[in-house]
Amino acid sequence: MQRHADNLLMSSGFDELVAEADSVDVSGWDFSWLNGRATEERPSWGYQRLQGARLGTAAAGLDIQTGGGEVLAAAERFPLTMVATESWPPNVALATQRLHPLGVVVVADPDEPPLPFADNSFDLVTSRHPVTVWWDEIARVLRPGGTYLAQHVGPESLRELYEFFLGPQPSGPHRRHPDQESRAAEAAGLEIKTLQTERLRVEFFDIGAVIYFLRKVIWIVPGFSVESYRDRLRDLHEQINRDGKFVAHSSRTLIEAQLPHR
Repeated sequence: MQRHADNLLMSSGFDELVAEADSVDVSGWDFSWLNGRATEERPSWGYQRLQGARLGTAAAGLDIQTGGGEVLAAAERFPLTMVATESWPPNVALATQRLHPLGVVVVADPDEPPLPFADNSFDLVTSRHPVTVWWDEIARVLRPGGTYLAQHVGPESLRELYEFFLGPQPSGPHRRHPDQESRAAEAAGLEIKTLQTERLRVEFFDIGAVIYFLRKVIWIVPGFSVESYRDRLRDLHEQINRDGKFVAHSSRTLIEAQLPHR
């Protein structure tokens, strides 16, 4: 997401921006609608590049919670067997349309155990920003020596944004803290090979960008709707007009775990 010089956004009225953002399609994981309206730093490791490189050397691959298949589709080369799972029907349709021509089988899956695959089916399992991580199932479908490579949303990601709407939230042990995830992976029989976390700057330049983002990434403010939060949205609109932007920080974790040879 790159900001371009467009002062019209800041002069647009609140109701106009709200109506536009509340009506646009939010299916899939293509965030190009936010170009010029929001920016987000990217992690230094370049997950999409790492995933593509690993897929090019795998024999059988599985991408969990693939969204609309946007990230997976960028790979230059796929394993002979390549499967992707997704639970949300609009994303299943998008992923099927995008990935089937590339030879990827898309499976509608509820994102709850068990994964609909036999034991030891894949030598590479990948996922970018999974909502839930079922470590036992990942270990089950991996072949001995196989790898799970993923980029997870880290703890307290976008805390400034969700606290603006929800008020102060408690801090404490978080299931997405790298230490917690590492212990959960090891409890499932996996060995951690890589574990990195970065906090990254996110900027929103108009209230429409905030609304679009919260409608798309539904777990940031659970149950979000324009109707429920109109007063706080108006407050944030005025703050953005005054300051020129709203700044938050995302959290990302790169994790690579291997199933040992037994």
